[in-house]
Amino acid sequence: MPKRYSCPVELTVDVVGGRWRTVILARLKEGVHRYGELRRLTPGISEKMLTQRLRELEADGLVIRRDHGTVPPHVDYDLTDEGRTLIPVLQALYDWGVARAARTGEPL
Repeated sequence: MPKRYSCPVELTVDVVGGRWRTVILARLKEGVHRYGELRRLTPGISEKMLTQRLRELEADGLVIRRDHGTVPPHVDYDLTDEGRTLIPVLQALYDWGVARAARTGEPL
C-alpha cells in the first residue's frame, strides 16, 4: 500500500530529504557530471555513500545514469525530466542558504 502523506512538504522532504541527496541534486542542477566530478564537488561524502545515493535517486526517477560503453568506462549522471522539476526548489534552498549565511556570518 502506498504511503499516505498528511502534507505536501512531507512528501517533498521524503523524496529529496537527507543531506547528500539534496546536495547531489543541486550539483546535477548545474549540468551533467561524471562520478569523479561529483565526488570532488561533494567533499565529506564517502564513495559508498555517493554510489548509494545516486542509485536511490535513479530508482526514484530523479537522476539518469548514462554508461557510454567505452574503455575506460565513461559514466555520467544527469537530472531526468522529473528531476528538473526540482530546479526551482533547489534554487530556492540555495538562495536561502546564501542569504542566511550573509545574515549570520556563517562561512560558505
